[in-house]
Amino acid sequence: MSFAPASTPPQDMAEVRRVVASAGSSFAAGMRILPETRRRAIHAVYAFCRAVDDIADGDAPGSDCTRQRAELLDRWEAEMDEVFQGRPHTAIGAEIAHAADWLELPRQEFMLILDGMRMDARSIIAPSAEELAAYIRRVAGAVGILSMRCFGAWCGAPSERFALSLARGLQMTNILRDVEADAAMGRLYLPAHVLAEAGLPADPQAVARHPGLPRARAALGREARAAFDAATVEIPAHSRTPLLPALMMMGPYERLLARWEADWSKPPPRRSRLGKLLDGVVTVARPG
Repeated sequence: MSFAPASTPPQDMAEVRRVVASAGSSFAAGMRILPETRRRAIHAVYAFCRAVDDIADGDAPGSDCTRQRAELLDRWEAEMDEVFQGRPHTAIGAEIAHAADWLELPRQEFMLILDGMRMDARSIIAPSAEELAAYIRRVAGAVGILSMRCFGAWCGAPSERFALSLARGLQMTNILRDVEADAAMGRLYLPAHVLAEAGLPADPQAVARHPGLPRARAALGREARAAFDAATVEIPAHSRTPLLPALMMMGPYERLLARWEADWSKPPPRRSRLGKLLDGVVTVARPG
């Protein structure tokens, strides 16, 4: 794998910070509210997710074809086996090993993420409702469960319900937003039952240009809204402060969905970083 090898803890931490910063997302800023030890843990999880997602998308070096992507993901699975036996080979693996040791991060959740990346690497087209649920559980639900433990917000069954419901809402909103971009990669995450309801073909390129796409978005949007509502129900079961990072992520996505619900015929204008921050603050301040 073309990742820095495990070294000293300071060098491993610096490498993970580099991976997080190079992703160019607002994730790093949102995690600044965490104490340093917990921020170090969630950065390790994010760096792992970034690494395997780049492989699945064909953006990592040596991931040009399906066979190469499968081989690289297999190598990450082998690395995670070594991580949980205390023998990481990469800086990212070493940082995960450190976090897993004191936070009791479940190995199986990392394996689920890899399974989800394998689904992406093969390209998903018009999945059944069950297939989409399995995909979301892997690429988003697993990350949610790991994140709740990193945040210090985990309190058992309510946290699992919150994490999986929030993950479902976030991932479905991503699907709604990225239909055209996904089509360019030969992917179509809108599920078969939504396409049938809107009268759309199971063809990525055709769907991206179809006049019925707003109807399909509205149908999946209702499912995303139900997922956010289910997550909201679980908020009072948690201490508020450890949950703040999750609520800060939830806010911009809920706001995007709400703005789209007003008019499914066109995507809402892009929200500035400040706007997203304000959306997160509103969610945090909401009674619950």
